[in-house]
Amino acid sequence: MRVLQDYNRAAAVAYAHAWAYRRNPRYYNYEELGGDCTNFASQCLYAGSGIMNFTPTWGWYYLDADRKAPAWTGVQYLWNFLTRTRQSVGPVGEACALEDLQPGDLVQLSFDGTTFGHTPFVIAVEQPVSLQTVFVAAHTQDADYRPLSTYVYQSLRCLRITGVVRP
Repeated sequence: MRVLQDYNRAAAVAYAHAWAYRRNPRYYNYEELGGDCTNFASQCLYAGSGIMNFTPTWGWYYLDADRKAPAWTGVQYLWNFLTRTRQSVGPVGEACALEDLQPGDLVQLSFDGTTFGHTPFVIAVEQPVSLQTVFVAAHTQDADYRPLSTYVYQSLRCLRITGVVRP
């Protein structure tokens, strides 16, 4: 396996814009089952990476509503998959500062200060970088070009996508 810096941020962001206020019929809508935000973020990541990881339990994949990895729809599971240290196929990322975000990255929000429960997808970053100038697209509370500053949360963490591991 090798890490390639070939994450297509433009394709991921274009996907986010196309589906921010709609649902892609290829994917189940988990809105009534706890939320659709991480499912949407995963779809965006897939649009930019073009590869899934079919490792049982610990991978990152979607076949249908019942055959998917926990990381495809679970906030913490997605973080764990993207920040993994063991090399396996799929997109990879690392924690970063707000100032280091780029379109195509992720932010995760904790509303209670202990558990992260929302995964907005970064679609634009303006200078100087601040909560008012980082814009996201998201499902559950559907949004496109929503400033991070409009969310009410206890804590946030930023995740920079650093590349894609391919076979």
